[in-house]
Amino acid sequence: MQMKRQRSILESSVNPFDILSEEIVFIILDYLEGNPLDAKSFSLVCRSFYTIESCHRKILKPLRSEHLGKVLKRYSFVSNIDLSLCPRITDTSLNVISYHGKEMLSSINLSRSMDFTHLGLSNLVMNCRNLVEIDLSNATGLKDLAAAAIAEAKNLERLLLVRCKSITDIGVGCIAVGCKKLKVLSLKWCLGVGDLGVGIVAVKCKDLRCLDLSFLQITNKCLPQILELEHLEDLVLEGCFGLDDEILAEHKQFKSLEKLDVSSCQNVSHVGLFSLASAAPCLRQLIVSYVSCVDITLTDRLRKFSMLQSVKFDGCEVTCSVLKSIGNWCASLRELSLSKCVGVMDEGLSFLVNKHKDLRKLDLTCCRKITRVSLSHIMSSCTSLTSLKMESCTLVSADAFVLMGQQCPYLEELDLTDNEIDDEGLKSISRCSHLASLKLGICLNITDEGLIHVGKGCSKLRELDLYRSAGLTDSGVLAVSRGCPELEIVNMAYCELITDRSLMSLSKCSKLHTLEIRGCTLITSSGLAAIAEGCRQLAKLDVKKCPNIDDSGMLPYARLSQNLKQVNLSYTSVTDMGLLSLACISCLQSLTVLHVEGLTPTGIAAALLACGGLTKVKLHTSFKSLLPQRLFEHLEARGYSFQWRDKVFEVELDPKCWKLQFDDME
Repeated sequence: MQMKRQRSILESSVNPFDILSEEIVFIILDYLEGNPLDAKSFSLVCRSFYTIESCHRKILKPLRSEHLGKVLKRYSFVSNIDLSLCPRITDTSLNVISYHGKEMLSSINLSRSMDFTHLGLSNLVMNCRNLVEIDLSNATGLKDLAAAAIAEAKNLERLLLVRCKSITDIGVGCIAVGCKKLKVLSLKWCLGVGDLGVGIVAVKCKDLRCLDLSFLQITNKCLPQILELEHLEDLVLEGCFGLDDEILAEHKQFKSLEKLDVSSCQNVSHVGLFSLASAAPCLRQLIVSYVSCVDITLTDRLRKFSMLQSVKFDGCEVTCSVLKSIGNWCASLRELSLSKCVGVMDEGLSFLVNKHKDLRKLDLTCCRKITRVSLSHIMSSCTSLTSLKMESCTLVSADAFVLMGQQCPYLEELDLTDNEIDDEGLKSISRCSHLASLKLGICLNITDEGLIHVGKGCSKLRELDLYRSAGLTDSGVLAVSRGCPELEIVNMAYCELITDRSLMSLSKCSKLHTLEIRGCTLITSSGLAAIAEGCRQLAKLDVKKCPNIDDSGMLPYARLSQNLKQVNLSYTSVTDMGLLSLACISCLQSLTVLHVEGLTPTGIAAALLACGGLTKVKLHTSFKSLLPQRLFEHLEARGYSFQWRDKVFEVELDPKCWKLQFDDME
């Protein structure tokens, strides 16, 4: 009897998960990858789960560089390391990564990091031979020696050097010679690179698929080599002012090119643009924004491009004839952007949409001359629309918006900022059950009644913008938060009737990562604390001009919100204590504090010194003269970037009371 009892006890202590194979547990973990907190909870269940989760993880995004050795020792199968939250990565850090990564590491993101040199990069690429992707964007201090180190990554396929302004043609030439397998290369804003470097890249890297040369000081000289790239699919020439029609008029065959961006190329006319486009019979996307060459001659010539699906003419002057010419194209457009285009009117736009009935995305931002007529034609013709942006189309009457829900049920993105829509329009839009993004900023005719309909009908909503929609109260927000539990982004700035009740309800939306409530003067620290408790993924918080938010609203974030990256506390009642509590958040990168009441130089200095990951700090200019220069030098060496604002305050403060003995702090 006793033996049976012991056997029963042993059987009951067996972990039922032990019968699952490792492959099945890996599948379960795949579903948890979207939320790091879920994966962490999984690993804490038992010792076997801890081990399995360590083996399963392939992507790592650490918050502190000093823990890299310990973390990489645990996650030995990581292939992708994102260090964008670690602003200070030294050569020692890269040495640690190269030691642990070796055969496994295939991708590394250093786009927000600094303090490393060519020596660290050299050690990394020499040890991690399987690296296929490196992102060094914003590494403005790197020079040609660093480029020469990168050239040793023989298997590299994707390299981003955005804003690496100190790298020249010599460095890019080294990369081109060493990294012949490159398929994606971005040299955007690499101001030291010109025709020579780009030409070498085009000659040596024959497998290039995507090439971004935006804002480079290149001329016509390097274009012939680029035109010879047989596999190039995506070419970005935005802001290349040195290009003109002369070389573009030379017809080449760009058989593989699918996307061409010549935005802001002011010296390229319709002649050169058409010649370049003509060499690409498979062109699917054309971006010709902010140029002066969009006329009927160009659009008539583009008529024969049967593969063209997406066109962007943002910021250009167009006429009715141009819009009608686009309407007569052979291609069936899926995406059209006319944002901030002067000359868009009902006649031309109505003709265009009646011809292109397969449109999925349409951007009419600031097309201020269109009326109900255009919207009626859009709704009746383009019934498969998934995205419609029409900010500041103020001549469209309120009754026209009722057509949206009736005729475009597949809408997923809708921007109606600064329009005449009312509650009846929102009631109709609530039929769009796929809606994920809804922007209703400065819509002064909507009330809680309309927002309640949205809450009932749009359960998939992830982004809601109510900026300055003054007629809304807690009732509407409560309805949305209850009906739309997947909310991730909410902007209620300057909705002055909103109180803590709204924040209490939004705290149930656990996926919320961006909250802007600036100017909501009735909100207090109690509501903000509820957000900290319920929304653990919150990354951006703006409480500017919320005078009832004080230190008690900040304290919960120090304990609960370890994902907070950006916070604006200007003109709140937060004092030194609140700032110091935020310093505990390891991934905090951006801090804005423009008020001075309740703050002292001592508190500001202590908070800045305690924050481990800050890269951007915006302060009132008063503090610039009250804090010692050597403090700024120390912080800037750690990666801080300071911005100063001279604001007028209602309360005058005596700077004499801000004396501080910094020698004691040191």
